[in-house]
Amino acid sequence: MLFSRRLVFRSSICPQLRVFCRTMSGSCDDVEYTVCRENDIPENGMREFEVGNNGSKVLVVKQKNQIFAVGSKCSHYGAPLVNGALGNGRVRCPWHGACFNLKSGDIEDFPGLDNIPSYKVTVTNGDVKVSTKKSALENGKFEKPLIKRNPCDKRTFIVVGGGPAGTCCVQTLRQEGFDGRLILITKDNYLPYDRTKLSKALNTDINSILLRSQEYYDNGDIEVLTKTSLESIDSDKKIVKLSNNDQIAFDSMFIATGMTPRTIPDASKFSNVFTLRTADDAAKISQSLFPDCHVVIIGSSFIGMEVAASAISRVKSVNVIGRSNVPFMESLGKDLGERVQELFESKGVVFKMKTSVKNFISFNHKLSEVELADGQKLKADVCVIATGAKANSEFLACSSIIVNSANGTIEVDENLETNVKGIFAGGDVANAPVYPFNTKASIGHWQLATYHGKTAALQMLGKINPIHSVPFFWTMLFGTGIRYAGYGYGYNDILINGDLENFKAVIYYCKDNDVLAVATVGSDPVAAKFAELLASGKTLKKDQAINNKWLNDEDDDEVVCTRL
Repeated sequence: MLFSRRLVFRSSICPQLRVFCRTMSGSCDDVEYTVCRENDIPENGMREFEVGNNGSKVLVVKQKNQIFAVGSKCSHYGAPLVNGALGNGRVRCPWHGACFNLKSGDIEDFPGLDNIPSYKVTVTNGDVKVSTKKSALENGKFEKPLIKRNPCDKRTFIVVGGGPAGTCCVQTLRQEGFDGRLILITKDNYLPYDRTKLSKALNTDINSILLRSQEYYDNGDIEVLTKTSLESIDSDKKIVKLSNNDQIAFDSMFIATGMTPRTIPDASKFSNVFTLRTADDAAKISQSLFPDCHVVIIGSSFIGMEVAASAISRVKSVNVIGRSNVPFMESLGKDLGERVQELFESKGVVFKMKTSVKNFISFNHKLSEVELADGQKLKADVCVIATGAKANSEFLACSSIIVNSANGTIEVDENLETNVKGIFAGGDVANAPVYPFNTKASIGHWQLATYHGKTAALQMLGKINPIHSVPFFWTMLFGTGIRYAGYGYGYNDILINGDLENFKAVIYYCKDNDVLAVATVGSDPVAAKFAELLASGKTLKKDQAINNKWLNDEDDDEVVCTRL
């Protein structure tokens, strides 16, 4: 395995080596650094070196007897890539699974939207030299240029949805050469932003979480219509009708309208009952909290639990209501869910599990109490409903596009194309193939939605690029990070390695002898390594996961190459 422990050599700069810099070609911005000796880096090894006098670092990798040098940090949240997983020609971020090409620095899997710099490497008399520009070192990441619109190109592409899928789609279209009219439509009040931060920090400033600035869209001649939704699509004539009554003919379309949180009719009529999807929703919740506030959260999965973690320090009490035995029961299983519940309880959060809401009691037209199935009543100054979501696909009712009757998701093929040629769908709203598993599903992962956006853009341009991304998600709860890679639906056994009590463990979700997914706490970069293993076409067997044997195994052949 490229990412076995024997092969990945991590280090800061060798103290006995002298790193020097010289200018080249008379340019004060061009610099060259000697970072190490060629033999200091083993095959399939990674080392990080500090260069210059401002703390800049480069990641140097040897693979197939070739040496590469790229930026040292992930362009998403700045994770050190030296701690990640080395794949075939790319390195994967240890925190959230983004992948970068070793030769070009291009981002190949997500999250994040930017590339990392790549540097020229030369080997002279055994010395490894890295040359670049000072500006590239200082920036650490860069935006691939967008082309401008060409008035002679009469094509119109429409992208619907202001999440990561829509954002990445319009960006990729302009980066890859589309110069026709390009329209991004979102019903949100703002430019696309990072929704993952809303439940983790309810009072987040919208300007601090924008994925791209207005200037960015302007530079690419991308028309962004906020506060606008699709009313209907004539899929035969390829005309959309918008909520502002405009009608636009299009040549190709990408639908990434996501999900809408489910509500409870008996409760949603009250002004102090909320769901969370938008920045405005988060702001309303945050503004409703006060020191003597009693908060009730209905739902014990990711949104509900992240809101509970964010709110507990600001209020008098937080009660979480769930139907399962422990939080995260369906997604992460009993053992990890139970340990997370203990963590929350140590912070003051109270759980009411294996129960449901019987009644919502009001006073002065506001919710005042929530009555449980056993008759217990909880004070509720604020109530957040986090009981799942439904697909935003109602506008397709009169179109020819096939929608899943069970859950409203849009049926797509391995290229994200619907049954109507030229119309694609991705992100949460799509029932799409899940790589490398022989199944389709709607998966609400930020990473996967971003990847769908890139994939759809390439397909719209005729650059066939079937889905090849392993699902990866994460959460952060009271400073404890949980990573998850794979697709664990249908697992029937769980294997735990490590110390779950102290949040340093790897959890394997198995179906018979196949490992379907991995969750980790305090064990980076195991989730990234598992994702890279699946992406390479291999699978992992349960007996290889015992005591994390596969991570220490030096023989590639012991990781079998069979499909799940």
